[in-house]
Amino acid sequence: MTSDAQSQHWLSVMQSRLAPFISQSEHPNLLERIRLEAALAGLSAELVLALIQVESAFDTNAISSAGAQGLMQIMPFWKEVIGRPEDDLFDSGLNLRYGCTILAHYLEIEKGDLTRALARYNGSLGQTWYSERVMKAWATRWRPPSALGSNSLTRNSQE
Repeated sequence: MTSDAQSQHWLSVMQSRLAPFISQSEHPNLLERIRLEAALAGLSAELVLALIQVESAFDTNAISSAGAQGLMQIMPFWKEVIGRPEDDLFDSGLNLRYGCTILAHYLEIEKGDLTRALARYNGSLGQTWYSERVMKAWATRWRPPSALGSNSLTRNSQE
């Protein structure tokens, strides 16, 4: 397949997998933005999709009992850490940028250990239940389409 054909195939497959959560008309560019932000952070888009499914079920207005916000359930303190207190964590694109950057940061801290990085992301370091939920979502719903090859969770792990 050509790159364009692969891209269209990926979008088509992922859109059908996303359909139970949201309609394409609700977020026409969501998948493309997820793919972009994941690539910028060195993550696989499929891993990010699995994390979003577990965190917010693709609800852009989700707020957790701990106060985490948006698609990737970002804690507001990150705005201060990053030095952008005016940021709107309910903005899907910005939320994706934060979430992917934070997960990549935790992967670096944990030297590529995805289980520990996901647990850090969730605030449950030392436990595996959250990491297992994300990895199960990836394996059962978000695995890459077979025409694209690798089942790698992160792009960096292919190196």
